[in-house]
Amino acid sequence: MGRRPDNTQITPLELQILQVLWKMGTATVQQVQDQLLPEQKLAYTTVQTMLTVLYRKGRVKRTLKGKAYEYEAALSQKSATSMALRDVLSRFFSGSPENLVMNLIETQQLSPEKLEKLTRLVSAEEEDKERK
Repeated sequence: MGRRPDNTQITPLELQILQVLWKMGTATVQQVQDQLLPEQKLAYTTVQTMLTVLYRKGRVKRTLKGKAYEYEAALSQKSATSMALRDVLSRFFSGSPENLVMNLIETQQLSPEKLEKLTRLVSAEEEDKERK
């Protein structure tokens, strides 16, 4: 038997829907469907189902306006990013940010210039904390 999907993970389609809501603030199913990538051409009922799934997971809120629900993201973009990053760190790098950075360097996805910039940012952050 396969592993049951983790309820905390955000699927690619859920992320696309959340991105629409982060951009629009609130939206109906029809408005979300209209904003999704045109090449997807998702059926109204598919978008409606996905919004219901997101609602049950606590990722969106909904309010009945007339005959239709208006949906709003309950999860901020920053929180979603943090959740995804924690998941990647946990599953691929034994929870170690250092292992992630080393992998980025080894696979040449992090150039020496970018690493130097990150080092300066970390140093500035540490100095800022010391002043407080």
